[in-house]
Amino acid sequence: MTKKVKFTNVNKSTFYATLRKRVDQHFEEQNLSIHANTAMWVKASFFLGTFITLYLLILLGNFTPLIMLSLAIFLGVFGAFVGFNICHDAIHKAFSDKPIVNQIFSFLFSLIGASAYVWSICHNIVHHTYTNIAGHDEDIDVAPGLIRFSTEEPVNKIQRYQHIYAFGLYSLAMLSWVFRKDYKKFFQTKIGSQVANHPKIEYFNLFFFKFLYYFLFIILPLIVLDITWWQFIIGFLAMQFAQGLVLGLVFQLAHVVEGTTFPLPNEEGNIEEAWAAHQMMTTANFAVDSKLAGFLCGGLNRQVEHHLFPKICHIHYPAIGKIVKETALEFNLPYIESPTFMNALTSHYRMLKKLGKEAYIEKEKVAGIPCMLATKINISQS
Repeated sequence: MTKKVKFTNVNKSTFYATLRKRVDQHFEEQNLSIHANTAMWVKASFFLGTFITLYLLILLGNFTPLIMLSLAIFLGVFGAFVGFNICHDAIHKAFSDKPIVNQIFSFLFSLIGASAYVWSICHNIVHHTYTNIAGHDEDIDVAPGLIRFSTEEPVNKIQRYQHIYAFGLYSLAMLSWVFRKDYKKFFQTKIGSQVANHPKIEYFNLFFFKFLYYFLFIILPLIVLDITWWQFIIGFLAMQFAQGLVLGLVFQLAHVVEGTTFPLPNEEGNIEEAWAAHQMMTTANFAVDSKLAGFLCGGLNRQVEHHLFPKICHIHYPAIGKIVKETALEFNLPYIESPTFMNALTSHYRMLKKLGKEAYIEKEKVAGIPCMLATKINISQS
């Protein structure tokens, strides 16, 4: 039975108290809301408008197969951007101070293939609380047996090559989400350490919105489009692979890079750190000075700020990021960041190699020691 994890180092809790006071002061002095501003509404309109336009162009346009394939790929990419820039904030109740607005935008998650309700449990509650803790944070349980993200997981032969095939598996993430992941998570007895006790309406919502997605992206295109079944499959898979790869890369660069830790609770089930200090040690930023990365990633390139203040709209992360970094350094806490996306990607690649190939080689060396000793003993006895 998985013990409930507690964060016990109260001595470092003063960091978060100080940080919250400074961030609150920033919004008060600037007379700003922590929710969406005009720039955020423009972003949301752009990404949602582009996503809908691409969908209609595929459904109503009469283009060559190559153009249709390109549109399908872009539709997948912008599906990820809608998730990053609109749904993610809405599900965290950070987009608006009006619950109905957050709820409406949360439902958009269904249009990119995922359940907002299941995500709110897996991500908002489990991942944000137990970040990088094996057996509790299911975000690092990507493909058990195939991808190893924690030093506490056993290493096997195939994981020697995970730095090569992991990116291909990331591209399958959305396909799994659409047809498998939400159902699996929903009907588990537990999600992380959270007991699955769902309201009855969520059983209806799960199947209704899944069917809506299947209708819009499988049934309707097959009815409307003058294409063969194999052309449809190619286009559908291209959309899913593009969306999955974008989602997978952005999410993994936040927690599985050099410098982040994967702590384990002690025998009593305690993490001997304050929760906020734990977040600073397990979370990383990338390309914070890139306006393009900030625009496309919906603030997910600033995961440090997001994990500390998930109910603040990501449009404000650049401003509060300066406060977070200064306060972290003041309290001798790490502020992990990569200057560019490519730096973060390279760091993630090295982590995959370290946790896979290098870990397996080390395991083989350790396993070989008793054999060598036995051989020496036999020789000496003879």
